[in-house]
Amino acid sequence: MKPLKAFNIPFTGLKIGKHHFEYKIEEAFFEHFEYTEFNDVNIDVNVELEKKTTLLELHFKVSGWVNIHCDLTNEPFNQAIENKFDLVVKFGDEFNDEHIDILIIPHGSHEVNIQQYIYELIVLAVPTKRVHPGVEDGTLDSDILKKLEELSPELKENKEKEDIDPRWNTLKKLLTDK
Repeated sequence: MKPLKAFNIPFTGLKIGKHHFEYKIEEAFFEHFEYTEFNDVNIDVNVELEKKTTLLELHFKVSGWVNIHCDLTNEPFNQAIENKFDLVVKFGDEFNDEHIDILIIPHGSHEVNIQQYIYELIVLAVPTKRVHPGVEDGTLDSDILKKLEELSPELKENKEKEDIDPRWNTLKKLLTDK
């Protein structure tokens, strides 16, 4: 996959200290990764690069929403997401990204590409169980929800009360009369 130039941060001309970068992420970003789980995307990414003499520290903050389908009803909804991540960029003999929060780039490099970190931050910020907020508070009116309620098994408690032989109730009293 070819890196997107918009996510290259050239650090050679920057002074030692903190520098801020802002990115607006939309659906086209995920098309580049061939990721099709999101219907629509509106995410702001703030990256603070702190340049030091021997290394770089990157602090990512991701916030916004992604439009996804509910796992229960398949209704689309906007899921708010927020995530943070810190990355340390060191210089070494060869490129190495085996560690989660440490990136080693070759000596003489003049820029670092952060698109993969932004992609992972956003994808990992989305909950694994995607439930429409209307399902949780009961305000969503959906044919699928009505069918699920219709086909759901009866509550265990009600079924137990109906099926118990009355002779067992007197035996249960013996257990509680200790």
